[in-house]
Amino acid sequence: MQSNQQAFQDYLHMQKHYSLHTVKAYINDLSEFERFNNVHYNQDSIDNVAYAQIRSWIVKLVEANLSTVSINRKISSLKSYYRFLLKIKQIEQSPLLKHKALKTPKKIQIPFSERELDLVLNQLVYPDGFEGVRDKLMIDLFYTTGIRRAELINLSVNGVNFSNATLKVLGKRNKERIIPLLPIIINQLNSYLVQRNQLKEIRDHDILFLTQKGVKLNDTLVYRLINMYFSNVSEKVKKSPHILRHTFATHLLNNGADLNSVKELLGHSSLASTQVYTHNSLTELKKVYGNAHPRNQK
Repeated sequence: MQSNQQAFQDYLHMQKHYSLHTVKAYINDLSEFERFNNVHYNQDSIDNVAYAQIRSWIVKLVEANLSTVSINRKISSLKSYYRFLLKIKQIEQSPLLKHKALKTPKKIQIPFSERELDLVLNQLVYPDGFEGVRDKLMIDLFYTTGIRRAELINLSVNGVNFSNATLKVLGKRNKERIIPLLPIIINQLNSYLVQRNQLKEIRDHDILFLTQKGVKLNDTLVYRLINMYFSNVSEKVKKSPHILRHTFATHLLNNGADLNSVKELLGHSSLASTQVYTHNSLTELKKVYGNAHPRNQK
């Protein structure tokens, strides 16, 4: 790896506090463009390229039927790299200065209904013992706190404050936030910890959610569990931890929660990110408005 790219990798990790997974994705994108550039333009370095070269790569990616979202992500990696080179004065202008991201169709995330949550949390039969208690707590925690999948996986035992009924969450870029816990969650946490302490072996002592073998959960397992339980009650195409996060925000807004408060609970840095979740609450508002306003009675 060339020195500028190594410096960029260190910058993302040490100064921007990106996760190792994210940093790896950035570097992989750079390496992919570097290989393309070497084959088609006989250049070893991507530090000084023309926009036409990047445009050729985009065309190749489109022809390979890569999704627009994936292409935009790769170009975003390049943008970050050239911004870094500007910052350390290795280039005078980014080749992507006037680039516009490819248009992507807007996907409306459909949240679970309150009835579907009631069926999963109150009427489904969970396995006996540790895994059943863990799975139900996990679903309820997603729904009552809106935390991300990675945040749940990395929750620490010490992050639960029983006296204050709060949960410490480590979000994106190592940003901490404190989330209040409902009494029903505190009760479930107590039950879960009793089961957790009875595991034959615990390897990841600091981590709250563990497998039966006493190790930290992984992304795939969490996704599979959420999908499995909600497949029993919902016909929605997407059944994931993110839909539960979306459901948390939508149900709060539908029931009168303030947008700024929801923003803080979700750990968003700006209101723009939170406003994505207002689509469904606006639909609900229109329904209430149409049913309630006297001018609509006729």
